[in-house]
Amino acid sequence: MVNTENICIVIPAFCEAAQIGAVVRGVCAQGFAVVVVDDGSPDATAAEAAAAGATVLRHAAKQGKGAALHTAYEFARTHGYAAVVTMDGDGQHDPADLPALLAAARATGASVVVGNRMAGAAAMPWCRRWTNRLMSQLLGCLMRQCVPDTQCGFRYYRLAVLPVQPPRSTGFAAESELLLDLAAHGARIASAPVRAIYGDEKSKINPVIDTLRFLGMMLRRAVWRSKG
Repeated sequence: MVNTENICIVIPAFCEAAQIGAVVRGVCAQGFAVVVVDDGSPDATAAEAAAAGATVLRHAAKQGKGAALHTAYEFARTHGYAAVVTMDGDGQHDPADLPALLAAARATGASVVVGNRMAGAAAMPWCRRWTNRLMSQLLGCLMRQCVPDTQCGFRYYRLAVLPVQPPRSTGFAAESELLLDLAAHGARIASAPVRAIYGDEKSKINPVIDTLRFLGMMLRRAVWRSKG
């Protein structure tokens, strides 16, 4: 049996009214507390999440995925949770894979477990698949740890290892930057196989723009470290 009492599932969401209710219900059915951070959505994302059983936190204006996740971490920390699992709100992460992440955390003792979608990568859009592989190889070298799918947002974190300060990157690059920071501070990062569900939804990740932002984050880190 999975102990759900000290784990909070956090879901950053922007304009996910069509999917967020089903995602929240799938998580609630397994007995987990769910916190959705509505990142300034102009649609009914917040209302749909609340109706499905989530605690909803709202940003008045869009601040980016990294900022939304930080808001959720602070909520979980102040409410006494020991760990969080992050999921996307667009239905691409299957709540049925939650036990796999938690089992990997127990089996390895790792403070961080990142979902690995690459066993089923053939179902992934080709551009995203190759971008993920390139970024994962680069980050793996820098972290000196093997993390096959560093771009997966389906993750387990022990709250004790998460930084209290807000991320320097507030968008999608914040998740990569967090892995680098955690690895630099000695956190062990494990992986667990998860499914990726691709329907007709449009990804909010732009392979070109977000790759450039990722590289910009890496450059800023290199400059910051050289000055330190």
